[in-house]
Amino acid sequence: MKRIHIFLIGALLLGSSSCSKYVDTPLPKNELVSGLVFTDDKTATAAVTGLYSNMYSFNYQFANVLINYLTAMQADDMAYYSTFANYDVFKENRLLPSSQYVQSMFADLYSYIYQMNACVEGLSTATALTPAVKNQLLGESHFMRAFCYFYLVNMYGDVPLITGTDYKENGVKPRAPRADVYNAIIADLKAAVELMGDDYPVAGQHTRPDKAVANALLARAYLYNQNWALAETTASLVINDNHYSLVTDLNKVFLANSNEAIWQLQPTNVLGGRNTWEGFTSTPAINPATGLFGTAVFRLDTTNLIKKYEPNDLRLANWIASNKTTAGVTVYFPYKYKIRTSTSGVSEYSMVMRLAEQYLIRAEARIQQGKLDDGRSDLDAIRHRAGLPNLSTSLTQPALLLAVEQERKVELFAEWGHRWFDLKRTKRADAVLGPIKGANWQPTDTLYPIPSDAIRTNANLTQNEGYK
Repeated sequence: MKRIHIFLIGALLLGSSSCSKYVDTPLPKNELVSGLVFTDDKTATAAVTGLYSNMYSFNYQFANVLINYLTAMQADDMAYYSTFANYDVFKENRLLPSSQYVQSMFADLYSYIYQMNACVEGLSTATALTPAVKNQLLGESHFMRAFCYFYLVNMYGDVPLITGTDYKENGVKPRAPRADVYNAIIADLKAAVELMGDDYPVAGQHTRPDKAVANALLARAYLYNQNWALAETTASLVINDNHYSLVTDLNKVFLANSNEAIWQLQPTNVLGGRNTWEGFTSTPAINPATGLFGTAVFRLDTTNLIKKYEPNDLRLANWIASNKTTAGVTVYFPYKYKIRTSTSGVSEYSMVMRLAEQYLIRAEARIQQGKLDDGRSDLDAIRHRAGLPNLSTSLTQPALLLAVEQERKVELFAEWGHRWFDLKRTKRADAVLGPIKGANWQPTDTLYPIPSDAIRTNANLTQNEGYK
């Protein structure tokens, strides 16, 4: 247990400047020692919630620009405005085991998993905590471990399944089959649902997971595994939860603690008036001389995204902005987050999971079960919010599944890899991306390579096809 305590103390100290944003009581001012980490509610809470602060403290980490924008480049959503090798390899499907962000995302996720493993072990044997606090923190730890493994398995395929803190054992673990990883994800999420409460731990703040957050990811996991019935019933639990509703004003969806937000990350590094890293990175500064946006760094694909919107779609008008280059060419950029910097404090949080996705999960699950009218109704709920008419009642099951794909594309663009993962899980990547990517595309590009650093330190790891 000593190694666990040392690790957690390091996490607490690194996140101590921002942990209090996630808890309703500050960290104690006295020096932390290993024996106290899980012996009172405050330090135990800080040990878990410090992860959320660490995930979002710095730019160009897994939990902000990398997962949102690099996956969009791999799909058909986005491009970087200039030549930059570390981004170009994603857009052009030229990833290598040594690619910087291939390695950093893998390392980020396993560092988070180690922290949650330490918390599960420490909390499970803790005897001095308030029972409700202990259960909530255990639930959050199980949820976060599942969350990290969800992204690992969808980016890298088979991955080592590490659930303990023995570094000698962990350092030689082989890759576990995808099915085993998903079984572990689902088991963790079921445990989280049982342990966590119905309300957020901090009233009014959607920044720490509760039961609905775990159910939302569970519904997604069932969908990805084609368990349509459970995907439908689990998504329904979230949709019917009176904590949430579809926000009718699209410009308010991504505000802090909006009614649509199931889980958000609260900005913790707000120097210079920053709100979210997504807004700071993708929203250009305003040119004071002209009052217009400056150069857009990340640009949305005009042909494969912008032109795919139906006429009068409010998402195009409200979630996408544009400016002209010096050559007079109109370019588009994500505008879900409106604030680059602000003098008025933080009003936007980073959206991780939201209600619209649950409607789209349920729609797909229902249509796959032949419940065409019910599935179409869920799609229409999303379309109505976007100012679009109902879908035709004559659409067949295949046509409705393509309508799901379309709605997910225009609703969830540049959010947490949805488009990239959708094309892979529905086996549509070759058909959609092959013509766009051309000679650079090969079917094995749907998985990242296992990082060379990981293989170098663990002889039991094997490489994905296409990267050997």
